[in-house]
Amino acid sequence: MSALPTHYTHVQFNAPGGPEVLELAQSPLPAIAPDQVLIKVEYAGVNGPDVAQRRGLYPPPPGASEILGLEVSGTIVALGAEVTGWRLGDKVCALVPGGGYGEYVTTWGVHCLPIPQGVSMAQAAALPETFFTVWGHMFMRGGLKPGETVLIHGGSGGIGSAAVTLAKQFAVKVLVTCSSQEKIDYCLGLGADHGFNYRDEDLLGQIKAVAPKGVDLVLDMASGDLIDFNLKVLATEGRLVTIALQRGRRAEVDVALLMAKRICWTGATLRPQSVAAKQTIADGLLELVWPRFEAAEGADLVPHLFAEFALADAAKAHALMESGQHRGKLVLKVTSDSL
Repeated sequence: MSALPTHYTHVQFNAPGGPEVLELAQSPLPAIAPDQVLIKVEYAGVNGPDVAQRRGLYPPPPGASEILGLEVSGTIVALGAEVTGWRLGDKVCALVPGGGYGEYVTTWGVHCLPIPQGVSMAQAAALPETFFTVWGHMFMRGGLKPGETVLIHGGSGGIGSAAVTLAKQFAVKVLVTCSSQEKIDYCLGLGADHGFNYRDEDLLGQIKAVAPKGVDLVLDMASGDLIDFNLKVLATEGRLVTIALQRGRRAEVDVALLMAKRICWTGATLRPQSVAAKQTIADGLLELVWPRFEAAEGADLVPHLFAEFALADAAKAHALMESGQHRGKLVLKVTSDSL
């Protein structure tokens, strides 16, 4: 393995703005803490929180890199003294606290996972942020169980796609909402049982036709004016898990309906959670999800890559994400050097 450089290339922006503010820059190689690893990045996933951070709406938590990027695939090239379970040269996919849009990134060893069987390095970079989010929020926080029914808003995006495929792995009935028939068809191809255009006036009636008693859980990435709709579509003792605010952070809520149905409404974001909390999610994925990649149906878990961009074209990736025209995941190709 070659010697490490003193500096590396990454994407940066000097002030919030549109995709055009993204540019390449050079910085000293990041130092690692005793419980961290340094990864030479091959691919980095592009996600909604990256777009929000670029626009000045989602600042990194204290101590995190201000460089964009929350998930990567690559090779471990340096180990902190306290890291166990990994060796130099191991290929991993990893959840990172920031800094993924660069040739090198640091993260905690316990937030790394092996590349699943049958998954390419490009596909592996599209796993951590989405799978950590879905497993931690829909299954752990929301308590989704086999035999239940889930409604996933925005089913064709990166998070939505992962939610559909993971839910079907655990024998859950999946309903999705999307903005077009093309996106609905895409979700049905992933295994969703029913899809609906969220612009339809009789959306509630259409969902109740296939889930007369209501749904057990709503995975909500919209919030805003959709919250009251979610309360109406939920079954008694249903759960509402809000994980994004695409339609605004404020809502007018019929609290009486929430009380009458005994609905549990919770919400969370992944990035600010503690190292230990994210380790618990990683442990759950490794134990209960990663073995499924080796099974015959594991091919259904492999993320769909809609487009791949060079690191220098991060602005184009952000523009596509903001357009809403993608289905599945976007990734940046950082390097494919042999080490």
